[in-house]
Amino acid sequence: MKVLQKKSNLLLFTALVLSSGIYAQNGQLSIKQDKKIDELIALKKEINTSENALDRYKIQIFSGGRKSAEKANSTFKEKLPNWTSRMEYETPNYKIWVGSFRTRLEADKALIKIQKEFPTAFIFKPKVKE
Repeated sequence: MKVLQKKSNLLLFTALVLSSGIYAQNGQLSIKQDKKIDELIALKKEINTSENALDRYKIQIFSGGRKSAEKANSTFKEKLPNWTSRMEYETPNYKIWVGSFRTRLEADKALIKIQKEFPTAFIFKPKVKE
């Protein structure tokens, strides 16, 4: 008897839950947004697609002689293969530059990890060559 009563209670509960979905409400949402937000979005798109987009942050992990730079570059590639590195020559030193980060925040996050292996690493923006 108790089993039959439990089954009927369960059936009644299930019917109530399912029927509540039938009476769901439909609504309409309207968002009032400041017009300056659209201007800001347009400005951000312009900045990202302009020539300034090429002006990205990099991390320098080494500056010195050629042999030492090659060694630092190979060590970097072994220990931190997730980022690209390249050797640049600026008289009188060879420099190892890592990454090409759009924002300072991206570069800061990478720098924290890189400085565990290369404590003298720092963030900079290269001068645009004309």
